[in-house]
Amino acid sequence: MRRTTALACLVSSVLLTVLTATPAAASPADWDYIALGDSYSSGVGTSGQTGTCMRSSNAYPGLWNTAHSPASFRSVACSGATTSSLRSSQLSALSSGTDLVTVTIGGNDVGFASTMITCTLVSDSGCAAKVAEAMELLDEEVPAALDATYRDIRAKAPHAKVVVLGYPILFDESAPSCGFAGMSIPKRKTINNGAVELNKVIADRARAAGFTWSDVTDEFAGHGVCGPSPWLHGLELLPPTDSFHPTGTGHRSGYLPALESALG
Repeated sequence: MRRTTALACLVSSVLLTVLTATPAAASPADWDYIALGDSYSSGVGTSGQTGTCMRSSNAYPGLWNTAHSPASFRSVACSGATTSSLRSSQLSALSSGTDLVTVTIGGNDVGFASTMITCTLVSDSGCAAKVAEAMELLDEEVPAALDATYRDIRAKAPHAKVVVLGYPILFDESAPSCGFAGMSIPKRKTINNGAVELNKVIADRARAAGFTWSDVTDEFAGHGVCGPSPWLHGLELLPPTDSFHPTGTGHRSGYLPALESALG
């Protein structure tokens, strides 16, 4: 009898543990989702951009929201965001009830826009020098900035699954001509190598924070600027802000599948 009673108590204890350990938000329909980040999350390069942050429902966060209808969704991602501006202006959207956070950040910390403008206008060696400056920032300042950002995200959303998405490799390197003046093959290779290094640092710091890293380079492979089927804008004049950002197809067929895969 004692053994039977002890076994029954053990089974009851295990069942109670399993039941109480089951997350309340077990499916996307129950999740509260907040999208943070820069222009690659706000939707620059897609249609329907609004406001100074240039947000669009056609960016990957809005597409995921449409596909899964979570309990709540809000994007506070903003064009031009750095780790510093994200920490000062976006984190208030998070709470202890937040279940899912996605973020792209770090590109503007190494001077994405100024690097692209410089490389478009100057010589191959001038572009290489500009990218080298960005790599110095990447080595000396960005890891600590990412660590601080990720700590703040976790503090504000202690129970959330956080997915950090990377950046695509911008250029096809095989095409002899890029369709617009100024972006030679050596420049394209230099910029692409910089993007690889940036993704490595972001991935390393995201994993160190216990977050899920989502590399989008496989999804965008074969769809770089200058290639036959680009999912990124090249140099654009109307509007110029779209330049070197994912198109609607890039978000739908590149970023969204990467996020879906990261969420299992």
